[in-house]
Amino acid sequence: MDDLSLALHLADVADELSLAAFRTAATVRHKPDGSLVSATDVAVERALRAELARSRPADAVHGEEFGGGAARGGALDGGRIWIIDPIDHTNNYIRGIPVYATLIALAVDGVVEVGVVSAPAMPRRWWAWRGAGAHAEGAHIGGAHADGVHADSAHIGGVFTGGPEPLRVSAVAALDDAHISFAALSRWEDRGSLPGLVELSRRTRFTFGSGGFWAQMLVAEGRLDACLDPWGEVWDLAAVQLIVEEAGGRLTDLSGRAHAAGGCAVVTNGLLHDTLLAMLAPSETGRC
Repeated sequence: MDDLSLALHLADVADELSLAAFRTAATVRHKPDGSLVSATDVAVERALRAELARSRPADAVHGEEFGGGAARGGALDGGRIWIIDPIDHTNNYIRGIPVYATLIALAVDGVVEVGVVSAPAMPRRWWAWRGAGAHAEGAHIGGAHADGVHADSAHIGGVFTGGPEPLRVSAVAALDDAHISFAALSRWEDRGSLPGLVELSRRTRFTFGSGGFWAQMLVAEGRLDACLDPWGEVWDLAAVQLIVEEAGGRLTDLSGRAHAAGGCAVVTNGLLHDTLLAMLAPSETGRC
C-alpha cells in the first residue's frame, strides 16, 4: 500500500470512530491550555497510531493528543513523520455541529508529501499527494482504497463517493472582487493586525467569520479567495498546506514564510497573497 492509500485508509478508520460517537453523550475534559478534548479525540489518535505501528513501524508519529516532537523551531523534523489531528474543531464535534475533520499528513525529511482532510459528517474529504494535484470527493457508503490518486470513485473512501474532483484555487486578483473569511478578531488584535483586517473587510466584496480546515479547503476549491487564521499548530496546518499548494494556492505566516510547523495561517489563491500580507503586517508588539 502506498503512502496516499494508507493515509486514506487511516481517514476511513478515523471516520468510522468519530461518526459512531457523533451526537452522543461524549466524555469531555479540559486540557491545561483550556481547550477541550473528547474521548473520541483520544480514541481516534490511538487507533491511527496502532494502524501505523502495523503498517509503517519505522515511521514516527506526531499527534495533537499524544505529541511526538514533529516540529521544532518552526521547521518539521527529518525522517518520515505522520502528523495527526484526530478531531479538528473538537468544540463543533462536542456540540453536534458536523463541521469537524480528521487531519492526516506525512512529512518526509521536513517536506509534507501526503495530506488528507476528512470530514465525514459534512460529508466531504480532500487530499493531495505532492506533485499529483489536490482532489476532493463527497457522499457515499462503502469501498476499500485503490492505489493511486486517480483511482475509481467506488474505491475511494469509506463514506464518500462522487468521483475524485481535481481542485483549483480561484483566479480572483482584485480585493473588491474577493470573498474572504477570518477567525478570532481578538487574536488578530493581539498580533497588531486588527486595523488591517477592518480595512480589508471594507475593501472586499464579501467577508464572513470562519476559520480552520473548512474555510481553508474552500480556498483550495476556489469557492473562497482567502482564509485568515491567527493560530495553527503543525497538526492543524501540515495536511492543509499541501492540499492548498497542490491546488495552486499559498499558505504562509504573516512574514510570508511558507511552513506547516505552526503559527498564523494566511491561506489564499496566491494572487491576493502579498496584498493581504501587507495589509495584515503586525505592529512591533504583535507576533505570529
